[in-house]
Amino acid sequence: MDPVRNPYAPGAGQRPPELAGRDKQIDAFDVVLERIARGRPERSVVLTGLRGVGKTVLLNQLRSAAISRSWGTGKIEARPDQDLRRPLSSALHMAVREIAVSHRDPERVEQFLGVLKSFALRATADKGMRERWQPGIDAPAIKGRADSGDIEIDLVELLLDASSLARDVGVGIAIFIDEMQDLGAADVSAICGACHELSQDAAPLIVVGAGLPHLPAVLSASKSYSERLFSYHRIDRLEREAADQALIAPAEREDVEFTESALDALYEAADGYPYFVQAYGKATWDVAASSPITAEDVRVGAPTAEEELAVGFFGSRYERATPAEREYMRAMADLAGDDGPVATAKIAVELGRKPASLSPARDGLIKKGLIYSAERGSIGFTVPHFGRYLRGQAE
Repeated sequence: MDPVRNPYAPGAGQRPPELAGRDKQIDAFDVVLERIARGRPERSVVLTGLRGVGKTVLLNQLRSAAISRSWGTGKIEARPDQDLRRPLSSALHMAVREIAVSHRDPERVEQFLGVLKSFALRATADKGMRERWQPGIDAPAIKGRADSGDIEIDLVELLLDASSLARDVGVGIAIFIDEMQDLGAADVSAICGACHELSQDAAPLIVVGAGLPHLPAVLSASKSYSERLFSYHRIDRLEREAADQALIAPAEREDVEFTESALDALYEAADGYPYFVQAYGKATWDVAASSPITAEDVRVGAPTAEEELAVGFFGSRYERATPAEREYMRAMADLAGDDGPVATAKIAVELGRKPASLSPARDGLIKKGLIYSAERGSIGFTVPHFGRYLRGQAE
């Protein structure tokens, strides 16, 4: 088969040629957009799931849906070492620029940009870096609004002002936050507080977040009412029909078919995880001699896919761990079976250590995004099949 025509695209956040199995979430978001357009109150949205299930792809798709309705949008990727104020300023600046062209009162837009600039400048005002960084907002800073230095107060004021601007134009604003679990505690609390105020005001501004499975727990720990602030959607592996569609539809556009046994073998190998579907699909295409693609093609191509996953998907994450953290993960892998959550007490028994002595390794892995706290007293891998990979390394 011609590798140039290979339609499959495994990549971080890269949209697959066929976005299969996510119609439910896309349709639900369309309802949110339409309700807000009609002045109805709506909750912000949170997507959760393991790495490789397509959260970022879906987040980008939802952003495209908002853009198609002429909404202002901005997107950030949270990082553990960065406060929210600076990246949010840039994202909201982008969103307001998109709707400003439709606003009838340029002075009102400039006034908001002045408030936004003051909000942004607080990111470095207390760190002696004011002259080193400017937010790139072409308006004079306006004092006395969203610049108190308390992120929770400032964010409420800023987002209410932004929503008022959007309401004038008759559209909405959506701020998309990827890796939302990496926000600091103060920033999470500020977002929850702002979303609470926005929902009470029926404001045309929503936050759409995506993160690891423990993100709802992070939000709940910040504000007890967070479960009522957001509409939660768990993004999981694809059902068999959707996984087949993700393979068949792109191939059909290239006049290529799969045998049923090939689809069986591909689903068994990929286990329905969208990233794996693309990886095995790409490798199988490249080794297939002609259409239809067969189970033998899958068998021959699988080692190439597994090698690429071992290096780029699993290995790159494993290399970030310290020796103590790797020992902890290997114990998890031995106990996890099919990669399900593991009791931390069992890991301590497996390693012959006291639970408290393992806390630094566990906390380090959580901060690096390699494991997550599934529930009190248990942890799981953030990457599907990571336990299987580690067990394979030990053989």
